Amino acid sequence: MLVYTIKELCRTCYTCVRECPAKAIRIVGGQAEVIADRCIACGNCTKVCSQGAKVFLDTSGRVINLLESGERTAAIVAPSFPAEFHDIPDYRIFTGMLRKLGFSIVAEVSFGADLVAHRFGNLISGEKYYISSDCPSIVNYVRFYHPSLVDHLAPIVSPMVATSRVIRKKYGNNLKIVFIGPCIAKKAESQEIDEAITFVELRDIFLRKGIRPEDAVPSDFDPPKGGRGAIFPVTRGLMQTAGINDDAVTGKIIAAEGRIDFQNALKEFEAGLLMNSHMELLCCEGCIMGPGLSRNGKQYSRRNLVSSYAREKMWNLNLLEWERNMDEFSSLDLSVHYTPADQRIINTDEDVSDILSAMGKFTSKDHLNCGACGYETCVEHAIAIKKGLAESEMCLPWTIENLHNMVRQLEISNEKLSSMRQALRQSEKLAHMGQLSAGIAHELNNPLGVVIMYSNILLEECSPDDPMREDLKLIAEQAGRCKKIVGGLLNFARKNQVNHQDVDVKELVEHSVESVIIPDKINVEMVYNMTSPHAMLDNEQMTQVISNLIKNAIDAMPQGGTITLVMTDTPGDIIIEVKDTGTGIKEENRSKIFEPFFTTKGIGHGTGLGLATAYGIVKMHKGRITVESNDNPEKGPTGTSFRIVLPRKKE
Repeated sequence: MLVYTIKELCRTCYTCVRECPAKAIRIVGGQAEVIADRCIACGNCTKVCSQGAKVFLDTSGRVINLLESGERTAAIVAPSFPAEFHDIPDYRIFTGMLRKLGFSIVAEVSFGADLVAHRFGNLISGEKYYISSDCPSIVNYVRFYHPSLVDHLAPIVSPMVATSRVIRKKYGNNLKIVFIGPCIAKKAESQEIDEAITFVELRDIFLRKGIRPEDAVPSDFDPPKGGRGAIFPVTRGLMQTAGINDDAVTGKIIAAEGRIDFQNALKEFEAGLLMNSHMELLCCEGCIMGPGLSRNGKQYSRRNLVSSYAREKMWNLNLLEWERNMDEFSSLDLSVHYTPADQRIINTDEDVSDILSAMGKFTSKDHLNCGACGYETCVEHAIAIKKGLAESEMCLPWTIENLHNMVRQLEISNEKLSSMRQALRQSEKLAHMGQLSAGIAHELNNPLGVVIMYSNILLEECSPDDPMREDLKLIAEQAGRCKKIVGGLLNFARKNQVNHQDVDVKELVEHSVESVIIPDKINVEMVYNMTSPHAMLDNEQMTQVISNLIKNAIDAMPQGGTITLVMTDTPGDIIIEVKDTGTGIKEENRSKIFEPFFTTKGIGHGTGLGLATAYGIVKMHKGRITVESNDNPEKGPTGTSFRIVLPRKKE
């Protein structure tokens, strides 16, 4: 495999998926994985991966071993080398460094480019229209994804292979050949090359071997030397090398480069829109922008470097020698035969609506076709999912929506958890207070009974005109009040079991109202809106709860007002609301109202156990009680509303 993923570095950003022209990268288990059979080895993913997770096969170690073996070895250098080694001003020094490294022969691929361009020029003079075949990634792409166009690939080898055949013919077959260039695909293009390394790998070899420009003896390339082929790596380089003056008016050659343009050109060519034109295609923005060059290089500065080198070369070129070499190798076999290797994701009209629906895409309007997943359309993404090449999580809008839903669910869960914690704290507090209340009540009950009994005896025996009678009467009244308080404590502490029975809620509320003395200035309204009034409740305990809330509402409206009792239901719950138009509860007191002994009433008016008892009864029914209140007239009508929600059936 020429290109692979370092999984520890992959952050699953889908950049490589989006940038891969062959869609040869799939996401498996949240990791980007290169599919070897589909990969055209363009190396674009290695250029766009900011994390360095996409890397190509490093063969520099094998080249070092080859050089150290003592075998006769030739280096053939791509004409784009000035774009990489701009820090070496004289190409002769660069050649000298290669010789110092151990290469017996150092030749330039530009001569092979001259031969290929000449053959291509002859080829396009016929009636058939061709696609250039010098870029191995383009050849792979056509074979894999446009197999019907394979017959239109120019049956001419690339400049690299042409140069290797020239070198073997000139210097013999008993030598190893190493290609040095900007391209990853060259590593697997032809078995006629023993090894292929990139310019980046060559820099690494120089560094490991300690070879510096100042230590090299300047040396020229070995013959045959190239001519106009030096300009081959740039846009329309093939035509310029062939000497074809092709303009927009009279020309019949279309040049396209880069992952988007070359794909569009092939689609239009296959559709018959460009069948009257030949095509010069490059997968990268010229070979000067290949993945085998150092990062951060600028396209036009590199083009300028290559152009400057080509001008210098043509100025110093021995034209007669070049022509003799061209004649010498004019009969060299540069033919090649390409076969289709179909890797297309065939859409057999399989139904992918279930996949689209799972991603929230129910109609065509839901198809955003944003391309964030790496595919042009949502349908293409769904087909890729069906074929096991993609995952639904790659859909960014859908994933974001899922995350928002998860956040909302977490917020709801946190609210429920907070409510449960608060209820637990309240229950624990009530339990402790209940134990304390029971102990106090039992301790007070006996002496209090004695005080009540003897105060009443003394009151009965006391004559009406006795001055002590009023004192004894006060003692008896206050002792009676203490008895009620102790009774409230015992009632609060007592954990009675809920006696569930079928209760008519409407009758329950009406009975609760009747059990309370309603002052004339208080108006009571009942709103009944229930589909069924029946529920499994403890009639006595719930009467106590509602009566307590009504009494509190009366106390909150000393000047009079309205009490509204609203009864509604759902299939599983019954809901009772007790509303008043009183003064409201202050905001700082609302969190305390269900605490035992907390009261806002004056001294002698209430024990602070009524709401605590009501809270406990509701919780024993597996229900919940909440309060809303407004004590600020500027915010609207004042008043308080208690809402009780109880399960209709026993849980």
